[in-house]
Amino acid sequence: MQTNFSAAQLADPHVAESEKILRKCVHCGFCTATCPTYVTLGNELDSPRGRIYLIKDMLENGRPADKEIVTHIDRCLSCLACMTTCPSGVNYMHLVDHARAHIQETYKRPLLDRLTRAMLAFVLPYPNRFRAALKLAGLGRPFIGLFEKLPALRPVAAMLKLAPASIPPASPLALPGTHAGKDARRGRVAILTGCAQSVLDPAIDDTTISLLTRLGVEVVVPEGEGCCGALVHHMGREGQALASARQNVEAWTRAIDHGGLDAIIITASGCGTTIKDYGFMLRLDPAYAEKAARVSALAKDVTEYLAGLDLPEPVRKPGMVVAYHSACSMQHGQKITRQPKELLAKAGFVVREPREGHLCCGSAGTYNILQPEISAKLRDRKVKNIEATGASVVATGNIGCITQIASAAKLPVVHTIKLLDWAYGGPKPEGVSDSGLIAAE
Repeated sequence: MQTNFSAAQLADPHVAESEKILRKCVHCGFCTATCPTYVTLGNELDSPRGRIYLIKDMLENGRPADKEIVTHIDRCLSCLACMTTCPSGVNYMHLVDHARAHIQETYKRPLLDRLTRAMLAFVLPYPNRFRAALKLAGLGRPFIGLFEKLPALRPVAAMLKLAPASIPPASPLALPGTHAGKDARRGRVAILTGCAQSVLDPAIDDTTISLLTRLGVEVVVPEGEGCCGALVHHMGREGQALASARQNVEAWTRAIDHGGLDAIIITASGCGTTIKDYGFMLRLDPAYAEKAARVSALAKDVTEYLAGLDLPEPVRKPGMVVAYHSACSMQHGQKITRQPKELLAKAGFVVREPREGHLCCGSAGTYNILQPEISAKLRDRKVKNIEATGASVVATGNIGCITQIASAAKLPVVHTIKLLDWAYGGPKPEGVSDSGLIAAE
């Protein structure tokens, strides 16, 4: 794609990076076939190629974002299926991230939209605030029908629908500390406890710590780590996102300097995609660039890390049919496709992949709140394909996907690590039937 940026514009490193990305696009349109919003809406401007034209026009002319641009950029899930499909290596992720930051700086949204986004940024990245908000959600549930009738309040209705009826207590394992591995030490890792997942399902990280320590891996929960920054990053709030990144880089650097780390374990693939990008996000910060790159190099999804261990034979082989839903941030963002399925198969599960596995379930961070209509269509399409597999349980590696799919599926939806832990001697995941359980030989 030909570009016409001025020398003054290219002096801005963010614009210069976007210009490099734009020049790689050859207008081939392969991305349209795998874009969930284009497949759903059929509008060229709701495809990666269409958005690229809009972003190019906005940046090249140095103008503020307008309503049309914001509408179509907001509809992007950042699922990154287009990057998997693109034959030219267009880094759409970095381009749309820049566009969102530009929108945040130059466009004044309607009041209720601004308030909703500000509330999400104020609440979701902070576990205590999020837990308190979920407890208050019960007061708003009777008004869901009313909120749905008013377009500006539909995000509030979506939030209330997604809020669980009960909230598990906070886990003591999430507190800073070290969990020693059993028997001979096979490694030392840090774990991200994060934000939303630690409130919605703290058992995911508890299970991860339990399994890793049984395998001889020492697990560190560092002092001072918090939200990875992904939620606000995808809303264009770069200052807040980079502050979260710096906080985590500091926490993990201390852990590296005091005992070393073989990996930083991430159990939410949406977080993993962002943390693996810290090196890029902080590349212009001389105080953090090198440290951030080191952190990104150590970041691993839990299944990615387990695949590199010499695992023993499972304690039990459940023999259960599992539909594996590969989160977009896992398959497109981190390019992790085979490890989770291979681990499940080795643990004795029969793994089936749903049709249209490349299409997003519609969760995408805060997307199912801010774009509830499109999100619901994608969710229903995903659930239909999952249930068609005939599986007894759904496994996935991202808390957003778990919450989204479980809101409509008849099957239990659990984190992949819970099924692996079960096979290797842990408890049966809540809601999962043990029919077909067979003892390992």
